[in-house]
Amino acid sequence: MIETVLRAYGHWDAITQDEVDEKKNYTTKGIIYQTLPEDVLLQVSKHKNVKEVWESIKTRYVGAELVQKARLQTLRNEFQMLKMKENESINDFSGKINSIVAKFKSLGSTLEDEVTVRKFLNSVPMKYLPIVAPIEQYSDLTKMPFEEAVGRVKAYEERLLGHEEKDEEQNKLLLASEQKYGESSGRVRGRGRSYERGGRGRGRGSGRGNKSGFRCYECGEFGHFKHECTKWKGKEHEANFVEEEPALL
Repeated sequence: MIETVLRAYGHWDAITQDEVDEKKNYTTKGIIYQTLPEDVLLQVSKHKNVKEVWESIKTRYVGAELVQKARLQTLRNEFQMLKMKENESINDFSGKINSIVAKFKSLGSTLEDEVTVRKFLNSVPMKYLPIVAPIEQYSDLTKMPFEEAVGRVKAYEERLLGHEEKDEEQNKLLLASEQKYGESSGRVRGRGRSYERGGRGRGRGSGRGNKSGFRCYECGEFGHFKHECTKWKGKEHEANFVEEEPALL
């Protein structure tokens, strides 16, 4: 942040040059002091030269060379281990990569776009493979900005979310329809059994009880069936007698 402010005011050369005029020296120190918290300001204010002030700040915040190398190695390990989770969004994951890139820059190092693009494409879940594969096959990753890679995968993510919402809505409608159909079928089956039981009961009662409504097909009278008709039994006996008579003769 301090470097950005000094460059904006045209005073960064006061840090890079060994000798600067007194006015520029104090002006640059004044700009730096305005960006520092009080406890740090008390520690660096003892230095008269603005370059010494800057080195003191670097030592405090960035650390010595060995500490800086150790921090860079820690960041490299964090970058290599970084992996996108299944339920994580593209924005959140790309934000993590950008955060590591910013930390590299604060330690005086950089991560090239090609490195971050390849890391990003290799770290997303398998559901993004239909968009990652064409990017890797048909695009020049050595020239692709990190933001472009994120934008392409982000557009695919939006389509996935749209399809998932539609599928979820259809599943809810289907479930509601099945539940409604199941309740309706249960009521119909219940009534059918009731009617069936009632029908069989009435049938048995009518057949074994009152026969006044039935007509005999043999004699035409009401109150009995053909196999119960005494007239039919008499005719059957006479027929048998006639068939046996020649044998007796």
